[in-house]
Amino acid sequence: MNSPNDAPSATWPYPRWIAHRGAGKLAPENTLAAFRLGASHGFRMFECDVKLSADGEPFLLHDADLDRTTSGHGPAGDQPWDELSRLDAGSWHSAAYAGEPLLRLQALARWLQANGLLVNLEIKPSPGLDEVTGRVVAQAVRRLWTGQTPMPLLSSFNPSALRSAREAAPEVPRALLLETLRTGWVDEALSLGSVAVVAHHAQWTAEGIALAHQAGLKALTYTVNEVACADELWAAGLDGLITDRVDLMGPRSPA
Repeated sequence: MNSPNDAPSATWPYPRWIAHRGAGKLAPENTLAAFRLGASHGFRMFECDVKLSADGEPFLLHDADLDRTTSGHGPAGDQPWDELSRLDAGSWHSAAYAGEPLLRLQALARWLQANGLLVNLEIKPSPGLDEVTGRVVAQAVRRLWTGQTPMPLLSSFNPSALRSAREAAPEVPRALLLETLRTGWVDEALSLGSVAVVAHHAQWTAEGIALAHQAGLKALTYTVNEVACADELWAAGLDGLITDRVDLMGPRSPA
């Protein structure tokens, strides 16, 4: 594997290797168990999804509904944190993780800081809550990471959520998530005050990465699970890579 040095550069404070939802698919996604497993494979940065409970508590969950990854049912944003905190978020994955709870952003912040680890927080609003989710998550990051350097990298597919995050806490860095490098993507990222673009791996070419760099943006990608694909993207100048396969590639991969 053509594995680059994972050390941050002078102009970019984040590691190159990023573990998807904690440890990809090897543990229940977005739980502390997953983050611990990812860290055990040498990862120093993680990607995860943050949304709001009905009473405004930021917590980790990818889907709009609870059914796939918890013992709950229905829209996650309709329930208060007290109810969400009682759910089993591990049994769906395997018996070994039965009883693993959903994770508050506050608890994740404590664990990351205690272990000197970093995070990319994807703002994942429940339907109709784009702006409020961006604002509350950004304000929570400002509060929970006061005095910490670097702060979490906020990202979202939702421009309204990113714009709201910028207005609430402009000092927290942001990245625009894209499924496709649509027309005007560089201008869109810059208009949101982004420091990076995180695009699907099939979208990036050496020319696209160079275009991002010329605009002062870093180029990151999701979700790469094949070594050959990772090698091609590193060679093209990629700045950061999100993967499920923490057991196959990452900071400990041979150069």
